[in-house]
Amino acid sequence: MSIQTTIATAAETLPASLARIARVISDNPSAAVESTISEFAALCDTSVASVVRFCRVIGLRGYAALRMTLAAELGRESVQFNAPAGFGSEIAPGDSLSEAVGKIAALERLAIEETIGTLDFDVLADAVTAIDEADRILLFGIGASRLVADDLGHKLLRIGRSAIVLSDAHEAGAAAALSATKTVAIGFSNSGSTRETVHFLQTARAAGTTTISVTSVTDSPVALESDHALFTRAREPRLRAGAMVSRIAQLALVDCLFVGVAQRRHAHTVHALQRTADATRILREE
Repeated sequence: MSIQTTIATAAETLPASLARIARVISDNPSAAVESTISEFAALCDTSVASVVRFCRVIGLRGYAALRMTLAAELGRESVQFNAPAGFGSEIAPGDSLSEAVGKIAALERLAIEETIGTLDFDVLADAVTAIDEADRILLFGIGASRLVADDLGHKLLRIGRSAIVLSDAHEAGAAAALSATKTVAIGFSNSGSTRETVHFLQTARAAGTTTISVTSVTDSPVALESDHALFTRAREPRLRAGAMVSRIAQLALVDCLFVGVAQRRHAHTVHALQRTADATRILREE
């Protein structure tokens, strides 16, 4: 996983002083490359000691390692996306429309690449097995994560699986409480700390249900309440009305889950997809 994505993911759980450093790097990663540690600490309105601590928290030995790693990564990504030096910064007021769109497109491509590139295929296989063997599949998410739950629910419905997308926290809690061993509960939360999703998975697990999560934060409450935790990797821009890049990463992971389940019963899947397509064709004809 890239250092910028590592920083973006860690920012969700860092204390305020270190999260401020993460935001400065997200806004303009070149600032760290071009500044001394004292200059950078002043830019972040923090101390040199806090900058060093931040570097160690994200797995680097110190500020020199941060500068070197960021410089190499920015150069590599600028070449990859045919972008100017300093690529990787937040969308700025002075960006042209094409520059803003280019940044989003690049971040979405990176999110898919890093999510798949860091995917634990043993965990994915276990999750696919649990879904394939379930008589009932409960799916729950809040906000944009609900849209991802809807997507997986629709895909599973098309191949004849009993998937229920739960509409609110009370309904989710009730359904989870009545779960059983042949039920799988899947919770979606990019931050990994959405209270409603944590409660849904806790309740399902207490009822003896296999739990699966799709999140971006390891050791988050959602991940810890899951038998099988699947992780996305995304750098979410702050200029957004809702999840954008993280949603794309979740959708990519959902497609992996669906293909895994569909492939287990290939002949049945192909037949079910053909039948459901035939059933709706008349509605698409003019």
